Amino acid sequence: MVKHSLLTAKMMMAEEFIGRVREKLPASFATFETDRDLQDLVLFNLIQAIQTCVDIAAHIISDERMGAAGSMNEFFYRLQEKGVITVDLTQRLVKAVGFRNVCVHGYLDLDFNVAYQAAATGITDLEDFLAAVVRRYLS
Repeated sequence: MVKHSLLTAKMMMAEEFIGRVREKLPASFATFETDRDLQDLVLFNLIQAIQTCVDIAAHIISDERMGAAGSMNEFFYRLQEKGVITVDLTQRLVKAVGFRNVCVHGYLDLDFNVAYQAAATGITDLEDFLAAVVRRYLS
């Protein structure tokens, strides 16, 4: 059974990071592209928001005994298999994990236009995940 207090605390953390992304993201890409401090603030909080959603998924899978997952992506596939999230949301969250990996590990040169779009519109994928978790485990 999922520990509600831990899940609630993690969800509050994710919401805080998401709020910081929304608060710090400038209205225009031109401002974002040229302001290194804004890039750092937005990307740090976006990475933290994604990671916290991964942590939430891992917590659910562990507490619900859904089996071991070999990767961050697999956490979301397990939740999809159990009907917690949709196929569409799973695909969007897998993309978010890929974006996180590019940012954290420097797999490629980061495209700041992609980063801006992830912060401006992709952030809703994380909010959709949190809403699905609330519907399933906290309501």
